[in-house]
Amino acid sequence: MKEMKNKFFITTPIYYVNDQPHIGSAYTTIAADVLARFHRFYGDDTFFLTGTDEHGAKVEAKASDNGMEPKVFVDDVSEKFRKVWKELNISNDNFIRTTDEHHIKAVQNTLQYLYDKGDIYKGDYKGLYCRGCEQFKNEKDLVDGKCSDHDKEPEEICEESYLFKLSKYSDELLNKIKTDKFKITPIERKNEVISFYEKEGLNDISFSRQNVSWGIPLPWDKSHTAYVWADAFLNYLTGLGWDPSTGSASSPQASSGQVSKFWPPEIQLIGKDILRVHATIWPAMLLALGLPLPKLLFVHGFFLVKGKKMSKSLGNTITPSQMIEKYGVDATRYLLISAATFGRDADISWEWLDEKFNADLANGLGNLVARVSNMLEKNNIELELISSKENKYFEEFNKLIDNLQLDEALKYIWSIIKYQDEELSTKAPWKIKEADQVKTILAPIAQNILDISHLLSPFMPSISEKIITQFSQKKVKKGESLFPRLTL
Repeated sequence: MKEMKNKFFITTPIYYVNDQPHIGSAYTTIAADVLARFHRFYGDDTFFLTGTDEHGAKVEAKASDNGMEPKVFVDDVSEKFRKVWKELNISNDNFIRTTDEHHIKAVQNTLQYLYDKGDIYKGDYKGLYCRGCEQFKNEKDLVDGKCSDHDKEPEEICEESYLFKLSKYSDELLNKIKTDKFKITPIERKNEVISFYEKEGLNDISFSRQNVSWGIPLPWDKSHTAYVWADAFLNYLTGLGWDPSTGSASSPQASSGQVSKFWPPEIQLIGKDILRVHATIWPAMLLALGLPLPKLLFVHGFFLVKGKKMSKSLGNTITPSQMIEKYGVDATRYLLISAATFGRDADISWEWLDEKFNADLANGLGNLVARVSNMLEKNNIELELISSKENKYFEEFNKLIDNLQLDEALKYIWSIIKYQDEELSTKAPWKIKEADQVKTILAPIAQNILDISHLLSPFMPSISEKIITQFSQKKVKKGESLFPRLTL
């Protein structure tokens, strides 16, 4: 049996509201939900945080393009994220918005502390700035002079700014990353970060803007607003109720909210496009605040459609809502998590999703449950199955989840499903007339179905609950089709 832990705190990035929810953000959120449900399953004290990032020049411009005031625009888009996460049965404990009054106040208090400490100072900042990333770029980051993520030339900016002493923490962070005191996985992402530190080092970075009105004003100079990343990163603390004003004058470490209970995060899930800022600016801020670093930064890949990035111009976008409408909630969760090795890119298409749905869900799990329940009802067989988390498959399954091999955990379950299908085909109970002999064949298969349904519950909570309820009865009845086959 899995060892009990005291607490489990997991975060997704907060999603930028310049666009609608897409399957990339859904993938991160479902993965975090699977891990949160898995830990709750064992009674671990779990906190799962997600939310929306709502400040910055890009959001201001997008609101203007839509003829809306920024606050009205962000309220609308943030609500769309909430709605989709609810549709996907996401079990987050809090949904943080960077326009929340509590967050704004905490950001101002935190930045004031760093300013008073001398880690933020006034100067001039010159650099190449990509508005799409809301990040400064080095020449080496560019491809043919353009940002590789947004295919646009960055602007050269030179302005008065308040700078954060990022360089002060470079050596300490590099050592922590190399020794896994600040762990980054998969290994190639860790190596990528180490290479950046060793080749580039960390330079002090602008933490304010003079010409961006849609942001949090600096408390000591209201002609400047906080750099969007300095604001956004603090969500991981404010989402727990962080309020540095409750700390002592010498340190902002707070017992406010649930920070003392849950900090640091066991896992922070991010996409590879925001790895560098999460491996540099964010941990440096924590060191400056005297707070422990996250235990693990896990970086997953991108979703491609037939080898190409999703874009409206190519007409190849796939949204979570489209998938839910076609496949249902639990099937959507399954299809996204099983689409790639966790930590690598996924290449999908509607054709692939349709085929995967039919093969794994309609013909696999759904067909097995239907066949066995139908024969049990038809032969009027009574069973006394054991419904328990502690079944024979849990040790291997737990190991895979603990190693964050989510797709492998699903493959393991489906290998059991395949074996049960083969048992049915080999023993052919439908050819046997004696009910006792039929029961002898079906009872262990029914028990295995019940066992794997417990395993499936973090991934497919509604479907697993249906199967557990169905196979926990003395007399199992054939229910409705779990996954009606698609006509391709």
